[in-house]
Amino acid sequence: MSFFKKLKDKISGKPDETTEKYKEGLEKTRTSFTSKVNDLIARYRKVDEDFFEELEDLLLQADVGFETVMDLMDDLRFEVQRKNVKDTEGIQSVISQKLVDIYRGGEEADSSLNIQEDGLTVLLFVGVNGVGKTTTIGKLARRFIEEGKTVMLAAGDTFRAGAIDQLQVWGDRVGAEVIRQAEGSDPAAVMYDAIRAAKNRKADILICDTAGRLQNKVNLMNELQKVHRVISREIPGAPHETLLALDATTGQNALIQAETFKEVTDVTGIVLTKLDGTAKGGIVLAIRNKLGIPVKLVGLGEGMDDLQPFDAERYVYGLFAEGLEQEDAEEGGE
Repeated sequence: MSFFKKLKDKISGKPDETTEKYKEGLEKTRTSFTSKVNDLIARYRKVDEDFFEELEDLLLQADVGFETVMDLMDDLRFEVQRKNVKDTEGIQSVISQKLVDIYRGGEEADSSLNIQEDGLTVLLFVGVNGVGKTTTIGKLARRFIEEGKTVMLAAGDTFRAGAIDQLQVWGDRVGAEVIRQAEGSDPAAVMYDAIRAAKNRKADILICDTAGRLQNKVNLMNELQKVHRVISREIPGAPHETLLALDATTGQNALIQAETFKEVTDVTGIVLTKLDGTAKGGIVLAIRNKLGIPVKLVGLGEGMDDLQPFDAERYVYGLFAEGLEQEDAEEGGE
């Protein structure tokens, strides 16, 4: 059974609404990357070293990352030799399978959020300005509220002009109470107030915004450590997730940000925003393979429902949708 057939079976035999969002959200990457892969396959009837070298260049252009590409090419060469693949027919399916394998790193990566069924869940968001952090917090709050949960927001980005008001606008829009202090206040004090308020109101989820001033890494580290201490003192085991928001359109720069934030705080998951706005969607694989941090949420559009839990199979479907649909059509015609 081909990889595409297995993938089709895994997504319940037909593309659902979420799968379609992945397909639409990855259109730019698919148009840029997959169409070039198809052209490459059409030009090369035989799988040889020239084919591998051109494929390597295409993967690098999609921002899969040098180390990840080298790992992938080694795996592909081994798989082609193991299966005695001589021509390029069916090679796209092998590539797709290897992309999923590389993301998983040999294990099933858990992309689910660590939500506490009993008691308050605290989600801490980190990330530099301009990556869509506040918008993501608002959309995630709406998703939880639609699930029937009581959500509160903590405006901990107290130094950026307008950040508190921006979060307040989202809170008003989705129906989540925002705990805030004056601009320039101590972020840890905001977190303390927010946790006390969330406990008193018996909230289910508290989502905390923070500053992201990477240009002063020592201050940022001290600030985040203080925030962590306050949260964990009030709720043992919290924060239950520390989510790093990254802008997918920045490509390798997003990977550098991830490496830096990993140095200053315990990042448990990545939220990759604006994936629909880039042709370099391969950054998902680079982040996972190089840093070992799972991507937990992806932004696949500007709509309120376009923030989706990350799914490796649907991601690869989004990259190779036309190949899957063409294979389906060929099978249906037999």
